[in-house]
Amino acid sequence: MRPQVILALSLLSVAPDVPAAPAPASPPAAAQSPLQNLPYTPSLDVTAMDRSANACADFYQYSCGGWLARNPIPADQASWSVYGKLYQDNQRFLWGILDSLARNSAGRSANQQKIGDYFASCMDETAIEQRGRTPLAPTLAAIDAMTSARELPALLARLQLDNGGDEFLFGFTSAQDFADSKAVIAFANAGGLGMPDRDYYTDSDKRALTLRQEYRRHVARSFALLGDSAAAAAQHADTVLRLETQLAQASLTRVELRDPYNLFHKMDRAGLEHLTPHFVWDPFLNALGLSGVNTLNVSQPKFYAALDQLLASTTLDDLKTYLRWHAVHAASPFLARRFEAERFAFFDHTLRGVPQQQPRWKRCVRQVDALLGEALGQEFVARTFGPKLKGATLLMTRQIEQAMHDDIEALPWMSAATKQQALAKLAAVVNKIGYPDRWRDYGSVAIARGDYFQNAVHAIAFESHRQLNKIGKPLDRAEWQMTPQTVNAYYDPQMNDINFPAGVLQPPLYDPRMDDAPNYGNTGGTIGHELTHGFDDQGRKFDAAGNLKDWWSDKDAKQFNERTQCIVDQYAKYVVVDDVHINSRLTLGEDVADLGGLILAHMAWRVQTAHETLTGRDGLTPEQRFFVGYAQWACENQRPENLRLHAKTDEHSPGRYRVNGLVVNMPEFAKAFSCPVNAPLAKKNPCRVW
Repeated sequence: MRPQVILALSLLSVAPDVPAAPAPASPPAAAQSPLQNLPYTPSLDVTAMDRSANACADFYQYSCGGWLARNPIPADQASWSVYGKLYQDNQRFLWGILDSLARNSAGRSANQQKIGDYFASCMDETAIEQRGRTPLAPTLAAIDAMTSARELPALLARLQLDNGGDEFLFGFTSAQDFADSKAVIAFANAGGLGMPDRDYYTDSDKRALTLRQEYRRHVARSFALLGDSAAAAAQHADTVLRLETQLAQASLTRVELRDPYNLFHKMDRAGLEHLTPHFVWDPFLNALGLSGVNTLNVSQPKFYAALDQLLASTTLDDLKTYLRWHAVHAASPFLARRFEAERFAFFDHTLRGVPQQQPRWKRCVRQVDALLGEALGQEFVARTFGPKLKGATLLMTRQIEQAMHDDIEALPWMSAATKQQALAKLAAVVNKIGYPDRWRDYGSVAIARGDYFQNAVHAIAFESHRQLNKIGKPLDRAEWQMTPQTVNAYYDPQMNDINFPAGVLQPPLYDPRMDDAPNYGNTGGTIGHELTHGFDDQGRKFDAAGNLKDWWSDKDAKQFNERTQCIVDQYAKYVVVDDVHINSRLTLGEDVADLGGLILAHMAWRVQTAHETLTGRDGLTPEQRFFVGYAQWACENQRPENLRLHAKTDEHSPGRYRVNGLVVNMPEFAKAFSCPVNAPLAKKNPCRVW
């Protein structure tokens, strides 16, 4: 997964103190035209460069310096990047579609009705304000009505269905069996935290202590919004922090989560019940419609043992307090402005440094994408993504796969037996370009124009049931995990497929007006990146069928680890912000994929242009255009708070090091820019895995 621009409900919120900039009354005319007619930025923008910088010392500044100077972070963003701008362009385009469908009901299809009416109800702030916290009242009443912990399992099932995710104590969903990728089984996962990562509860540095105090105050203010007195709200916040800290201390770290073997603990229901004798699973599973489930994977057994201790030692009143907090936390994006504002105050302003909330239309577009994404995706694809673009992307993908095939065959450090397994896995990779072959059926989702909160509950419950209904059913290998309009791409190790949504195949990332060099550097680098994920420190642990299986000889695995250690050591030296360094064990997979992807893209580009007479443009040679074309996707400005958060939680290195950290390991770069042997980006012994 290359960038960090993903549509997510967790970011929906409203500024508490800073008034939001007024949004236009209706979408701009450009948003109602094809996406390609929005303001054009080429995939290699010479005005974005800083040619006064020394390319051999800081290639990121050389490629992006002009862009950095001209693109300050907007007030409603935690960061601003080339990917972020394309994401916003896509948003404006989708706004035009949704606004039209919300205003004009004549002749709409069933899906158009759902996304249009959902958007209309989300935009109706007057009705939302009038309801206040009333929509949450039934949930709070159900929590308050508990008279015994024996009633907790059935209530948790309801709360999880209506809110999705792992908000309430733990998560329960479906996933492919690590041992048999064709089988979909139940997964019991860790969860139950309010802050983004377990380290926010366990770190002892000054900033972590300060953030915990800010979080405690945020939780207390949320209880006050529910009507609690100031004293009671403060006491309840202490309870929440105490219980969440217990769960955090028992949770795996982000680095530990990178090893799939740490998450593979398959057992029957009796095994799960043995882990948690104080939690009765029958009423929970019955309420989810899973009474017959007897095989599951418990991703973190130590977490469930700690959860059992928590349940055994916590009073019913404290459990109710915890559930009340998570109920309001989950519901706040769908409630009155004061709830959204309070959520924004901590999760966006304090944690990420964002001074101002995004206008309402952006938040509503994000919600439709998150909850009814493929219905919206059909509209997006019909207007933006044609067969010519799909064909060009598929050709580039196949060329890069051939480059990896040739690279594997030529590897000097890998044995013939392991090469055979690697080539078999490569041959089995499935390419998904643009959008799904079969669209998701939203027929059972009831969306009414008036009730925004209930629309959200219906859409979330639909997705909860859709995931749970996969258990015990044949695997759908055609399914996508991203919507077509998403500005991102991904590799799935158990599906063994690479996925490139239509949203990421637009200028300035893929640019049909541009020569091959920047397109292969940019989009080719993305394709190579995702392909390399199948062979990074995580992906290499899955075989061609997507099963968790060791297909490496001991000697080859040792050679692989020695090569990745070179990257770990290199990136650990890079400073993210202040005294915070990259956690290079966390970012290893992305760093390996970045480097492998660019090497493969360069190989494919040389093959593509082998019979052409290449000429320079804009004062750059073709080789230089390849590398600048790559680098400019990573141009970004980030707030310090956001950099600190991502240093804890994100598997991606900052953009500067996703450029400089790569080219220093590519002799082709040093040759292209005639870098002297002692230049900072002319490494004598470069790192190389693939």
